[in-house]
Amino acid sequence: MAEMVRPNLEAMLPPKKGMRAGPDVHPSWLRLMRYCAELGHGEIEKLKIQDGMPVIADVIREKVKFT
Repeated sequence: MAEMVRPNLEAMLPPKKGMRAGPDVHPSWLRLMRYCAELGHGEIEKLKIQDGMPVIADVIREKVKFT
C-alpha cells in the first residue's frame, strides 16, 4: 500500500512566531491548521466556533495506521 504523504504546511504557513500570513488569515485559523497537520490521522468530533473563529476543538480522536 502506498504511503500517504502529509502536506507540508510549514512551507505554506508563516513561522509560529513573528510573522503573520496576511490580513485574510486569522491566527486562530492558523493554529487550527497547524494542529490538524500535527494530528496526522484522526477526527475532531466537535469544533466550537465563536464570531466566525475556531475557539475549542473538543472530543478529538487520534488514529494510528499500522500500514
